[in-house]
Amino acid sequence: MSLSTYGPPLSQTLLTPSKTLIALKSKSSLNPSSSSDRGRPPLLRTLSSFSSFGHGFHRRRKVSLNVAHSDRQTITGEEDEENVRGGKSNKNLPGLKILLKSYKEAILDGDEKTVADIGAMIHNIERAKDELLQRSTELTTDVASERVNFLRLKADFENFRKRSDKDRLNLTSDAQREVLEGLLSIVDSFERSKQQIKLETEREKKINTSYQGIYKQFVEVMRSWRVSVVETVGKPFDPSLHEAIARKESKQFKAGIIIQELRRGFVVGDRLLRPADVKVSTGLGSKSAPSGVLQESIEQTTEGARPDGS
Repeated sequence: MSLSTYGPPLSQTLLTPSKTLIALKSKSSLNPSSSSDRGRPPLLRTLSSFSSFGHGFHRRRKVSLNVAHSDRQTITGEEDEENVRGGKSNKNLPGLKILLKSYKEAILDGDEKTVADIGAMIHNIERAKDELLQRSTELTTDVASERVNFLRLKADFENFRKRSDKDRLNLTSDAQREVLEGLLSIVDSFERSKQQIKLETEREKKINTSYQGIYKQFVEVMRSWRVSVVETVGKPFDPSLHEAIARKESKQFKAGIIIQELRRGFVVGDRLLRPADVKVSTGLGSKSAPSGVLQESIEQTTEGARPDGS
């Protein structure tokens, strides 16, 4: 730490050349304490040699060790920090500047003990500063590493959440599909009874009305589950929705068009629940027979090649 940071350089303040300074310098060599200067830093040896110069041109000012010991809050800046926290305005110099000022005064007065004590405190401050910088660097590295770990865990959790939602939807859809497939047999029974029943008496008509009411409610429940009927008669044959049970010539429909529905098919949303059993037109005999596309589609369907795997 350079003293010039907090004030004018010592070389400008203390080492101004003059005749009196030269005389005092030669006189200071007779000082018995000069033997103790061996082993001291060059700067302190040079400044202590001019102690008589300080006695001659300045009033001797004793710097009490209380500045370095009893007034620790002022030196370390703790008092300034407390004042800043409390909103108080501190007009005194910062603790480090006061310490350096006391250091300069001790050098001018030749107080070697105070100079040594304050020098040791400055050295401790420098060491604490280096330790804090090192610790700050380590913490910065740790924070960056933990941030990377946090982002990785966040991405993993997001992927896990998406997979869980997808699995939950698939599980719900599969369970719903199994339930609806079990109910289709009931739908088939209602459809067959509706086609075969002959209403001859008033009692039979009332029974049929009751059955039709139940069937209507049943259809509404299935519709609330997004179940819809596969369109058949008059539509082109689609192997992904229809299952060709038979082929027949037709004057009304072109080749490849469904002419009759044998069993109703259903879809749930965009997934096939059950294909519709249909009869497909072959056109007007061999001259208007469908191409190999229809034949291949029918053969694939009868062999069980369906997109839903059923």
